[in-house]
Amino acid sequence: MQVFHVTTPEAWKAAQQAGAYTTSTRGRTLAEEGFVHCSAEHQVAGVRDRYFADLPELLLLEIDTDRLTSPWRVEEVPGSGESFPHVYGPVDLDAVTGVRPLRGAGEPWR
Repeated sequence: MQVFHVTTPEAWKAAQQAGAYTTSTRGRTLAEEGFVHCSAEHQVAGVRDRYFADLPELLLLEIDTDRLTSPWRVEEVPGSGESFPHVYGPVDLDAVTGVRPLRGAGEPWR
C-alpha cells in the first residue's frame, strides 16, 4: 500500500542524515506523538491546507508500507470522521519511494 506524508525540506534532510524519518507532524516528533502521521492519496491536499498552509516550501513523501519495518495501521481520528494511516516507529528511508515538491495551499497537489 502507498501512503503519503507532508513534510518540510528541513525534516527530510534531517532524516537522511539520521538514517530514518522520525518527524510525526509539523512541530512534533515520533517520540512526542507516538506515531508518524500519514494520509491516503485523497487526503493529502486537506492535510497540507489544514496544517501547512503558511509554509511556502513543502515535500510529499511517498511511502511503501510493504517496505516498512515499523508497524502501521489505519485508524479513525476522533472527531474527524476520517481514518488516517499511522506508522508506529521510524520510517525506513528505503520505504520512501518518492519525494517531490508539494504545491501551495489551495492548489491541486498533483
